[in-house]
Amino acid sequence: QVKVVESGGGLVQAGGSLRLTCAASGSFVSVNAMAWYRQAPGKQRELVAYISSDNTRYADSVKGRFTISRDTAKTTGYLQMNSLKPEDTAVYYCNAKVQSTVVFSYWGQGTQVTVSS
Repeated sequence: QVKVVESGGGLVQAGGSLRLTCAASGSFVSVNAMAWYRQAPGKQRELVAYISSDNTRYADSVKGRFTISRDTAKTTGYLQMNSLKPEDTAVYYCNAKVQSTVVFSYWGQGTQVTVSS
């Protein structure tokens, strides 16, 4: 049983910062990669940032403002969001690629980020 839980969302003014946390727990060998996605009302879910052992990448819209990282155990991921804009308002979801006998993809329940102008 694997659980992925996000936290850290909230309401912030434009120009402010938030840090999201994604914690993976349960029975597995390792977390191979983590990614943050977001979905705004009426829009499709989009990739925001991705991290693995040898790669990080960002959506163009957040480059230079958001930073993705993981702890040394690689079971907890973070998304530091700076210079937030109203268009960053969305539900943010964490996705974890978890290695057991095979690799499975797990989603968290999402955390709301609202940026006021």
